[in-house]
Amino acid sequence: MTSAFSLLLPVYARDDPAQLTRAFRSAVDEQTLRPTEAVIVRDGPVPEALEAVLAELVATSPVPAKVVALPENRGLADALMHGLDACAHDVVARMDADDIALPERFAKQLALLDTGFDLVGSGLYEFEDDEAVTIGVRTPPTGEAHIKRYVRFHDPFSHPTVVYRREAVRRAGGYVPVGLMEDYWLFARMLATGARAENIPEPLVKYRVGAGAYKRRGGVRQLQAELRLQRLMRRAGITTPAETVRNVLVRGGYRLVPEALRKVAYRTLLQRGFRRGRTG
Repeated sequence: MTSAFSLLLPVYARDDPAQLTRAFRSAVDEQTLRPTEAVIVRDGPVPEALEAVLAELVATSPVPAKVVALPENRGLADALMHGLDACAHDVVARMDADDIALPERFAKQLALLDTGFDLVGSGLYEFEDDEAVTIGVRTPPTGEAHIKRYVRFHDPFSHPTVVYRREAVRRAGGYVPVGLMEDYWLFARMLATGARAENIPEPLVKYRVGAGAYKRRGGVRQLQAELRLQRLMRRAGITTPAETVRNVLVRGGYRLVPEALRKVAYRTLLQRGFRRGRTG
C-alpha cells in the first residue's frame, strides 16, 4: 500500500469553525489510515474565530500539519494549486471544510489507487444540519469505460471524495477556474490525457448540502460558465458537436430554471446519469 499521502483542505472566510473542526478530525484523527501530512490552504483573510481554530488544528493534529496562507481570496482553483505545490507527496486526498470523511475512506481508496489508478472517487451521503440524518445518496459511475462515456455529459466524480496523483493533475494542466465546475474540467482533462480513474460506489464521505447550494448552481453567471465549459470540452475533443449542443440545451437550460425546480432536476438527472454509468 502507498505509504505516504497528503490531505489537502481549503478554507475561506465563510467557512464555519465548528464544521471545519469536524471535517479535519474526521479526515485525520478518525481515519484507520491517517494521511502522512495535512495541508490547509487559507484562501485569504478569515475571521478571528476561524483563525484560532486553524491554529488549534495545526497544534493538536496527530500528523504533521501546516497552513498555507494566501494574502487574498483567490478562489478554489488557485487555492488548490497553491496547496498542491505545498504537498510533500504525490498522492493527495481532497477534503472540504464542511464535509465528513468516514473512518475507512482513505484505507479503501489508497488500496484501489495502488492497483494502478491515478484518480479514485467514491459515493457519498448527503445531509443538511444533522450528520446522522441522511437526505440522499450519490452512487457514482464505475468502470473506466463507463466513466469515460459519462464525463462527456456530467462530472463522474464528487470533488470532496477524490484521491489523486498530483503528477496526473499537473499533466492535465491543473485546476482552471470555470465557475463552480473547475473540478469537472480538471477530471475531463485528466481522463483525456491518459489518467486511469475509478469510483468506489460505497459512500465514504458525508456531504453537507447547505443553504443556497442549488441557488449557486443557477443564474446568468453559471450559464456563462457552463457555455465556457462546453466550448473548452469541444475544443479539447472530449465532446462531439452533437454532444455539445445537447449539453448546452440540457445543462444550460438547467441554469435558468427556478431554484426549486433546479433542485428536483439536478437530483433526477444525477441519479439517472449514475445509473447509466453503472450499466453502460
